[in-house]
Amino acid sequence: MVGVRARRMAEIPDITIEVDHLRKNYGSLAAVQDLSFTVRRGEIVGLLGPNGAGKSTTMRILTGYLPATSGAVRICGLPVASHPELTKRHIGYMPENNPLPEDMRVSEYLWFRGRLKEVPRARLRQRIDEVLELCDLKRSRHRILGRLSKGTRQRVGIAEAILAEPAVIIMDEPTIGLDPHQILIVRDLIAGLRGRMSVIISSHILPEIEVTCDRVLIINAGRIVAQGTPADLRREIFGSSSYRVELAGDAAGLPALLRGIEATLELTHVGDVGGDGFCAATLTTRAEADLGESLLRTLTAGGYRLRALARTQPSLEDVFLAATRRSWDARLPDKDSGAQKSTG
Repeated sequence: MVGVRARRMAEIPDITIEVDHLRKNYGSLAAVQDLSFTVRRGEIVGLLGPNGAGKSTTMRILTGYLPATSGAVRICGLPVASHPELTKRHIGYMPENNPLPEDMRVSEYLWFRGRLKEVPRARLRQRIDEVLELCDLKRSRHRILGRLSKGTRQRVGIAEAILAEPAVIIMDEPTIGLDPHQILIVRDLIAGLRGRMSVIISSHILPEIEVTCDRVLIINAGRIVAQGTPADLRREIFGSSSYRVELAGDAAGLPALLRGIEATLELTHVGDVGGDGFCAATLTTRAEADLGESLLRTLTAGGYRLRALARTQPSLEDVFLAATRRSWDARLPDKDSGAQKSTG
């Protein structure tokens, strides 16, 4: 069986998803505008954007459920537009509102879906056991789907998506409505697909995307406004790191001392923290290296007493808000130039 899986992996191209200048119009409304990106084999990519940004539309086009207005989408090298049936064989899709039959048992449903996906009978029973184990569903295999909790139904949806071992998994809001424990289970399940299947996840739970995904695509108004690893996006959008220090000593002497550690290290804020002689200082720098050890050593040697030192960095939520705000600002007309034109 290991040999069979190795052969399947060898047949999957390095680039499993190619999106080239994708557009989708609903009448005069452009839901997706000139979208281009790729996903590599085994990579987990998060798709972020505000409501109405075009995430679900993009996913439906990728899966062949919705035709594009223009542009090209290829799954494992095959054009979705001209080979919809062939490309669907390479895709496992879990929509946001996962439709499950209310009256079937879990194992019956997986058998039914496996036969529709043309998994050979000789292989299907073993594969069902594998996905039940992987998705922590063995104790639920004989339960009726309509009586399952939301979290269990979500895991059944994931089990169905990965059942035929497709090269690409697309999940629209897989953790929506789940409690923290269920989210952890689904997060670990998705992380376990890394290196085996390419995964695209759309979610509004940004900490889950940051923990789970290798790369993030931020979409706004149908366009990609930022992409990269969370660390890359922080550097691109904010361009600086921050440190918070609580210390006692002469605050006036800090700037010169900080420049000796790193030329771009600046004191940006100083505030009292309780009237006990200690103050809270915020430091910023464009340096990517961690300066914590140098700060501790230099400040201590300079006669300062430290009781707290921490490096702070923007969360993925901060990155998301800044990227989408930047894209909206770029679309706004210049008020000054508008005023000048109106008076001319």
